[in-house]
Amino acid sequence: MIRAVDLHVHLPLKEWLDGSMGPYREGAARYFRSEVHERSVDELAVDFAQEQLFGILLAWDAQTATARPPLSNDFVSAIVKRHPKRFAFFASVDPWKPNAVAELERAVKELGAKGAKFHPSMQDFYPSDERHFKLWEKASELKIPCLFHTGTSGIGAGQPGGQGIKLDPARPIHLDIVAARFPELPIIAAHFGWPWHLELIAMALHKTNIYIELSGWSPRYYPQELVREMGGRLQDRTLFGSDYPFIKPARVLEELDALALKPEAKVKILRENASRLLKLELR
Repeated sequence: MIRAVDLHVHLPLKEWLDGSMGPYREGAARYFRSEVHERSVDELAVDFAQEQLFGILLAWDAQTATARPPLSNDFVSAIVKRHPKRFAFFASVDPWKPNAVAELERAVKELGAKGAKFHPSMQDFYPSDERHFKLWEKASELKIPCLFHTGTSGIGAGQPGGQGIKLDPARPIHLDIVAARFPELPIIAAHFGWPWHLELIAMALHKTNIYIELSGWSPRYYPQELVREMGGRLQDRTLFGSDYPFIKPARVLEELDALALKPEAKVKILRENASRLLKLELR
């Protein structure tokens, strides 16, 4: 029995840690106060099986902005095909590449991506920039959700100039116009947009195609406004995520149990909302 769907799983492989992350890896681990160790795909699958978790693996392509090699959609898709009962994946496309729209369509139709992940700070773009609207139009046409990094960034934190990473592109308000222009597009805001979480909560209460995702945080540090709404008016549109390997899902689940949430709200947040949104067949 799957007890939770982890919507935010980075692969702890050399290809991502040393490749895509490279010079950003050490600072991010320090920010999260965690030791990040390489794991094989099979070890990760065993870990998730033991915790009764289903993981959404994230591809990564911020090549234009960072000059770092991508973790390709083909690479992550192959992992899912190897462990289909344990993982699905979200595609990544670099919004600045000329083939971005075509790659998004290919990732969904040919590789089986359940959604797409974007990182406005790392990819250095504004979701509200009309130059990228063809991506949101295509995602809406494909009937997949788009997951956006929102809020501050552990990557670059505590470094001079934040290693060149700008926070403003990841403000939740830049997703408001996207949600308004593409009402059929499910928009998932990762990390609940702190320190602009009130902005995000207001948007989610206003637009039913906006979802709040909890990854990257220890639940004991959740703002009270978030706890109140995720257990109340937004319990149908709040999603569990860890931000593995920086934060282990077992720790998050343990601390979530300590929150004053009704059992029915907790089940929705941990499993049912993601299952419905991504059309997962969980056992």
